[in-house]
Amino acid sequence: MLKNTLFFKTTNLKLISSYAKRMNDELSSGDVGYYHLIHTSLELIDESLEFIKDKDHIKNIILVGMGGSSCGVKALKALLFDEKQNDRELFILDNTSSYSFAQILSKIKLEESLFLITSKTGSTIEVVSLFKLIIAHFDIEFLKIKDYFVFITDKDSKLHKEGEKLGVKTFFIPNNVGGRFSVLSAVGIVPLCFCGYNAKALLEGAKQCFEDFFIQKKEEILQKAYHYCTHKNANINVLFSYGDAFKGFNEWYIQLIAESLGKKQGYKRIGLTPIALIGARDQHSFLQLIMDGPKNKTITFLKVLNYKKTPIIPDIHFDFLDSLSNKVSLHKLLNAQCEATMNALIAENLSVDLIELDELDAWHIGYLMYYYELFTSTCGIMLGINTYDQPGVEIGKLILKKILDTQTNS
Repeated sequence: MLKNTLFFKTTNLKLISSYAKRMNDELSSGDVGYYHLIHTSLELIDESLEFIKDKDHIKNIILVGMGGSSCGVKALKALLFDEKQNDRELFILDNTSSYSFAQILSKIKLEESLFLITSKTGSTIEVVSLFKLIIAHFDIEFLKIKDYFVFITDKDSKLHKEGEKLGVKTFFIPNNVGGRFSVLSAVGIVPLCFCGYNAKALLEGAKQCFEDFFIQKKEEILQKAYHYCTHKNANINVLFSYGDAFKGFNEWYIQLIAESLGKKQGYKRIGLTPIALIGARDQHSFLQLIMDGPKNKTITFLKVLNYKKTPIIPDIHFDFLDSLSNKVSLHKLLNAQCEATMNALIAENLSVDLIELDELDAWHIGYLMYYYELFTSTCGIMLGINTYDQPGVEIGKLILKKILDTQTNS
């Protein structure tokens, strides 16, 4: 299971129950579609497995996407490294970087590859540009595009319409599911199924989180969101994830929080700033700022209790080196470092909470990602903002189009 322990004074639930009611209203309205992916995405599993079942020649799946179309999948790939059931390699091309483009394409053969062109709107200029570059790199004829590409997009988007014209298989993202909340939609489910991950367990874990929040009325998410959103001094939330496998998850968390909660409200600017660290490595860098710097941060610790494969530190003794960790597993040492750091911060009277996962598997990761989506929605309601738009990002996109248009016509 997932256990969330709060090391700060909680609020009388009656005082914040109205926020829970508004979450229920948002769920019932149908306007926010990610709530329902735990049910609607089940059909995608069968559709995905049916599509890929006779394509044994495919050795490489290359997801091409930006932001919400790639961050969540990158997190899942790293976290579920020990759960793959086939030998297909998943590559993620998520930047208009010549280096990344060349590196990935140098590792694959066209005849063994399937590209997932992923864009919710179907008009993401970076994704469209990379799509064109792939066609040119491999000199793919237009009539054969359908053999090497799959589209993941909104129904009736420009990409969907292009897919119909080219005969490309298209998987759909529900129109009411925002990009950064789309990891449990076709964005994540399709590549997971293609590469042999347990997508059903992922959805089952997310469903359990849904039930814990909406049916069992567990209050940790509500209490944590209220405390962190109303904190008098701290508007920065530090996620301290213990284990290198969480690096992609940390990136997803930053996008989810930053793009959802950084908003203008008239002349007022609102936001909960996310910072993501990896333990124990970042204990030797950023921790000093948290301990002795401004007390403008809340800290969430994230750790895995049981690790399937972890070496035991040998019982080797030296004259001048300590032997404290001898015969201790490497993972237990990591978790001891997490506990020590957390206790040090609690002693500094900082607001701290701890998320513990029993294991690192698809069920627990589904629960964890849905937990953070619910946490983000709850924070948005408490801050009085639209959690699901991104007007600041859209302005940059408009300026980019003007710049490119000027360069093209000059």
